[in-house]
Amino acid sequence: MAQKSKAAGLQEQGPAGDVNRQVLRLGPEGAPKARMERLESERFMERLWQKDGSLWTADPAGAERIRSALGWLDAPRKMQALAPEFGLFVKEVKAAGFTHAVHMGMGGSSLAPLVFRQMFKPAPGGLPLTVLDTTDPATIVALDRKLDMETTLFIVASKSGTTAEPLAFEDYFFDRVRAVKGERAGENFVAVTDPGTPLGESARKKRFRRTFPGLIDVGGRYSALTFFGLLPAALLGLDTDRLLGEALRMASACGPSIPAQGNPAAVLGAVMGEMAASGRDKLTFLLPGELATFGMWLEQLIAESTGKEGTGIVPVTGEPAGDPLVYGNDRLFIHIYLKGREHEDLESSILTLQAANMPIVFIGIPEPAAICQEFFRWEAACAVAGAVLGINPFDQPNVQESKDATNRLLQSVGERGGLTEPAPVATYGPLRFFTRDGAESPEGLLWAFLARARTGDYISLQAYLPEEASTDRTLQAMRLRLRDALGFATTLGYGPRFLHSTGQLHKGGPDTGLFIQLTCRDATDISIPGRPYTFGVFKKAQALGDLEALIRHGRRVMRIDLGDNVKKGLAHLQRLLEGALAIGGQRG
Repeated sequence: MAQKSKAAGLQEQGPAGDVNRQVLRLGPEGAPKARMERLESERFMERLWQKDGSLWTADPAGAERIRSALGWLDAPRKMQALAPEFGLFVKEVKAAGFTHAVHMGMGGSSLAPLVFRQMFKPAPGGLPLTVLDTTDPATIVALDRKLDMETTLFIVASKSGTTAEPLAFEDYFFDRVRAVKGERAGENFVAVTDPGTPLGESARKKRFRRTFPGLIDVGGRYSALTFFGLLPAALLGLDTDRLLGEALRMASACGPSIPAQGNPAAVLGAVMGEMAASGRDKLTFLLPGELATFGMWLEQLIAESTGKEGTGIVPVTGEPAGDPLVYGNDRLFIHIYLKGREHEDLESSILTLQAANMPIVFIGIPEPAAICQEFFRWEAACAVAGAVLGINPFDQPNVQESKDATNRLLQSVGERGGLTEPAPVATYGPLRFFTRDGAESPEGLLWAFLARARTGDYISLQAYLPEEASTDRTLQAMRLRLRDALGFATTLGYGPRFLHSTGQLHKGGPDTGLFIQLTCRDATDISIPGRPYTFGVFKKAQALGDLEALIRHGRRVMRIDLGDNVKKGLAHLQRLLEGALAIGGQRG
C-alpha cells in the first residue's frame, strides 16, 4: 500500500506508478487543463525526446543550439555503461592511501555533490567528502587546517575549464600539496571538465591522477547525473549503478510515449509555467532539513533556466513556512519530503496553508537513492516550463556579466595595487551604506530603500560573508522579519555561490527584486599562489562586480558593509532594521 503525507491527504500514485509521486492541491486555480491538452496535441514530450529545438524557438540556428544542449536526456543511460569504472577508481584511491576527498567547484559543478554529501554518510569503502564552493578566506583557512595534504584527494571541477573559483582553489591546494610531495603533487588531484578545456590541459601538464570528461551536450546545471555529480557520489562509497537506475526509472516515466496528463515532468512543468505566467512566480519550497541542499540545487536549475528576457520563476528556498496571512498571491508552494520521515511541525504548517486554499504540489521521495529520480524529474519539468514561458531554458545570457566585471576589477589590482570602490553615502557605527537613497538616520536610509518595493516583488539578501551557523541564524531571522512585516517573498544566498545559481535571474529576470548586498572586511586573508591578489580581494571583487552588473540593469540594490566583525555588524543591522520597519509602520 502506498504511503501518504498527512498534508497531502491521498495516496501518491498515478499512471507512472510509484515514480509519479505528485499530488496537486492547487486551490481555486486548479490544474492547467488547457496547457496539458496543448502539450498533448503538440506531442511535446515525444518531440523533447527527439531533441526538437523548435519547441522553444522558431529560429533554426537557435533550435540547433538547443538540440546540442539536450544530452541530459541520455546522460543516465550513457553513464550507467561507465558505472563499473567508478568502483574501480574508488578502490584505486583507497589503495593509494587517500582518507579524504575535497570537491572544488561552483554552481552546476558543486551543488549535486552537496546534495549527495548531505543525504548520505560515507559508505564502507568510501571516503569522507568536503565540498568547497566559496572564496571566503576564513573558510579556506579552516579547511586547510583540517586536511592532511598527503592523504587528501582534490577534485577540480569546471565544465568550461575556465571557472575562476575552482582554478583558484587548485592553485592554492596544489601549492600546499607540492610543499609535501614535491613533483608527485599531481597524484592528489583529479579534474572533471569537458574535453579540450584549459583545465584539462593544466591537469595533463601537472600530471593529475585522472581527468574525467564532461558530456559536451549537457549544460552545467543539468550535469548532476554525469561525472560532475556521480564521481563525488562514488567517492562517498555510493552505488552509482543503483543511483543511475533510479534516474532511468524517472526517465522512463517521463518518456515520449507517456501521455501528458500522466507524465510527471509534463504536469509539473505545466503547473510551474502557467502559475508563473498568471503571477504566482515565487516557487516556494517547503523542505525538511535533510533536503536543504537539494533546495539549493533546485534553486540554480530553476533560476538559471527560466530567469531571462524579463521573465522567470523565482525559487524561494530555506524560508520556513509562515501563517497564510504573510503571503501574497504570488506563491506556488512545493513540499518535498522523505517518506517515513515526515516532520510534524512542517506538516502542520502545510495543513494550515492548504486550509487557506494556497496552491501546493506534494512530492514524496521513498528513499534517499530516489533523489536521482528527482534530478531528472525537475530537469525535464524546467524544459516544459521554459516552453510555457516562451524562453530558452538552456542558455544563461547574463551570467558572464558579473564575471567580466570581476575580472576587470582584479586586473586593476595588479595595475594599481588594490581595489578601488566608491565612498559610502553614510556611515553609522561599524556599518557603511552604499545606495542611491539619502536620509537623516540609518533607519530612514533602510526604510527609503525598502519603500521602493512594489506588489509582487521579492527581497534578496546577498551575503558575501563567512557561512557560519551564527551568521545564518541572524540572516534567517532578518529575512523572516522582512517577510512577515512587509509580505514579500525573501531569498538568501551566499556569495559567490549564488552568482552561479540565481545570478542569471537577478539580472535577466523580471525587475521584481530588491537586493541587499552584505560585505565585510575579512579578519583572515590568504594569498593565491601566482596571483597579485588574495582570496579576500577576490571575494570583494566578485561582490563589487555583481553590484556593478545589477546597477547596469537598473535593479534596486543597496550594499551594506558590516566592518571587520560580522557578528557585531549584523547585530547592529538587526536593530536598525527594526527601527526602519517601525518608520514604515508609522507611515503605512
